[in-house]
Amino acid sequence: MSRTIDISNRRASFEFFFLETHTAGIVLTGTEIKSIRDGKANLTDAYCIFLDNELYVHHLHISPYEKGTYANHNPVRDRKLLLQKRELKKLAAKLKDQGLTIIPTRLFINENGLCKMEIALAKGKKLYDKRDSIKERDLKRGRGEE
Repeated sequence: MSRTIDISNRRASFEFFFLETHTAGIVLTGTEIKSIRDGKANLTDAYCIFLDNELYVHHLHISPYEKGTYANHNPVRDRKLLLQKRELKKLAAKLKDQGLTIIPTRLFINENGLCKMEIALAKGKKLYDKRDSIKERDLKRGRGEE
């Protein structure tokens, strides 16, 4: 592959504290993987939900493939995430805690050419936490660390 695909959810780190992360496979159709390889996916409003003891990503927007025909995909359909059963049970148990959610943080193509999604068990930040994040970011920028 000539270039690597690494689509990240930059807003997530501002809105949430990440407690733990997992890498999951994702079930895609042919036109969806072609759009992702073109870099046309958006994770900003996406979140994960459990349906029938399976984990799905909801509101992940993958733009329709330009050269796709009548068989092009629905841009915002729910897509199944592939994790081991023990990981799913562990996440489902932790999700019952108040204020926790599962959000996608990164969508990438691994070295084998497979599309993977990094998901995080996260807790929402309060307004004062967001102010602290802004202050840290501005201090780093002032020191030239970025």
